[in-house]
Amino acid sequence: MLELREISKRFGSFSLKEVSFTVMPGDYFILLGESGAGKSLVLEAIAGLVEPDSGAILHDGRDITRDKIQDRGTGMVFQDHAIFPHLTVAENLSYSLHGRPSGRKEKQAKVSAIAGELGISELLGRKPGTLSGGELQRVALGRTLIQEPGILLLDEPLSSLDTSLKKELRRLLRSIHGRGKTILHVTHDYEEALSLATRIAVIGEGRIIQWGTPAEVLHHPKSEFIARFAGISNFFPARLLRKDSACHAVIGGGNSLRLLTEEPEGEGYVLIRGEDILLSSAPVETSASNHFTGKVTEIVPARGGMEVTFDAGMELHALITPESAEKLHLLPGTECHIHVKAAAVKFINR
Repeated sequence: MLELREISKRFGSFSLKEVSFTVMPGDYFILLGESGAGKSLVLEAIAGLVEPDSGAILHDGRDITRDKIQDRGTGMVFQDHAIFPHLTVAENLSYSLHGRPSGRKEKQAKVSAIAGELGISELLGRKPGTLSGGELQRVALGRTLIQEPGILLLDEPLSSLDTSLKKELRRLLRSIHGRGKTILHVTHDYEEALSLATRIAVIGEGRIIQWGTPAEVLHHPKSEFIARFAGISNFFPARLLRKDSACHAVIGGGNSLRLLTEEPEGEGYVLIRGEDILLSSAPVETSASNHFTGKVTEIVPARGGMEVTFDAGMELHALITPESAEKLHLLPGTECHIHVKAAAVKFINR
C-alpha cells in the first residue's frame, strides 16, 4: 500500500498543497489533471526525485519520504523514456540489474523473460535510435519492471503515441496490471483514465479535488472543475453487444444505444457530449439512429449555452443555445424528443 499524507512542495511559483491519497495493493490508480496541475511533481516526490517540504510518504507502512531512490520499492517510467542511446535494448534492460547479487546467466534469463512478456525479444540487439515510439515505450517499461518494483510509476506513458499505438500499449498495461502489479499512472487524458483505472484522483492547482472509482468521479463530479475537465455530462457504465453488422451499448434500465465502434464486445463506458444531443418538440425525420422521449427536469446556464437535463429512462444532459431553448419552449416538466447520432456515441472498453 502507498499512502501520501499531506504532501506539500513549493517549486518555483507553483506548489503542491497537502496532497493526500492511498493506493491499495492491486490498484490501477490514475492521477488525472491538466498540464501544470502538479501530477508529475507528485510522482517525482514518490520516486524520490524531489523531497517534499512537509508531509509523509508511506509504502507498506514504512516512511520512505527521505529514503534513497533505490530503497523505496518503486520503479518509474519517464515520459521521455530516458533510454540510453548508446546501449542495445538488451543492455538497457540489464542496466537496471547492475549492483544486484545475481550472476550473469541469471541476469540474461531475466532480460529474456521480460523481453518475452513485453513482445520485444526480436529487438534485443538493436539500438534505441532504430525503434518506434511504441517499441521505445516497451523497452522503458521493461527496464523498470525487471527491477520487480512493488509499485510501478508511469508519467504520461501514452502521450507521445498515435491512436493505434495507444490502444496497443493500453492492452499491454492492462495485462501487466492483470498479473498483479500495482500501478500509479499520471495523465491528462480522461479517456485513458476510464479505460485503465480502478480508481482515479483528480488534481488541480496542486490540490486533490476528488477521488474514487471512475464512475464516482466522472459520473458524479463534485466540482465544476471536474465536470469541465472531463468535458462530459453523459457517462454511463455499459455493455457493448454486436449483432450482424450493428453495435449496441446496453446501459442501466435496459436502455440501448446504437453506435459505431471497432471495440470488441464487453464491459465499458458510453460517453455522449451534450452538444451532440439534438432536440425537437415533435417527432422528426433525422439521420440519427437513437430516439428517445424525455421530460425536462432542469435547465441551467452553462458555458457555451444552456444545459437541459432530461429524464428519458436515464438522465441525459443536452447543451443547446438560449435561442433553441426559447424556440422549443423548454420548461421543467416539458416533454421533448431527443435524437443522438450513432457516430456521436463513444464507447470505451474496460
